[in-house]
Amino acid sequence: MKNIFKILTFLLIFISYSNAELLNPNSNIKPKEVVKIQLSGLQQNDLEFKDSGIEQTWNFAHPNNKKVTGPLNNFKMMIKGPSYQMMIDHLSHTITEVGSSNKWAQFEVIILDKNKIYHKFNWQVEKYTMDGNLKDCWLTTMVSSPIPLGSSI
Repeated sequence: MKNIFKILTFLLIFISYSNAELLNPNSNIKPKEVVKIQLSGLQQNDLEFKDSGIEQTWNFAHPNNKKVTGPLNNFKMMIKGPSYQMMIDHLSHTITEVGSSNKWAQFEVIILDKNKIYHKFNWQVEKYTMDGNLKDCWLTTMVSSPIPLGSSI
């Protein structure tokens, strides 16, 4: 009986995991959680499917930000390009809030890339105020160019 329970538990977890979907913005997700969701996705970019982490990041991009970066395929090329490729499959990250109000929050993000080089980013999210399904959701409006901080070795 114990083995049957273990097998059923494993199957339920496997089914839940294999049917996992990307998270979408909702008004209950706090600003720091938005950044964490995006970074965790990029850290395991191909976990759910190829480029799922980039798509997860795209889901939490502010519509104005999406206008600047272009459609999803352009965003993928940008993230995989020389300016932001260190985010893909990075080893670790820290998120430190540096300022906030009830409409915006800014964070210092430090990433240790897969080559064991640290990079610092300024990451800003804003509360979406227009009507629609994104109303009152926190969304990324800006990620700075990386500032290399050197090797961890």
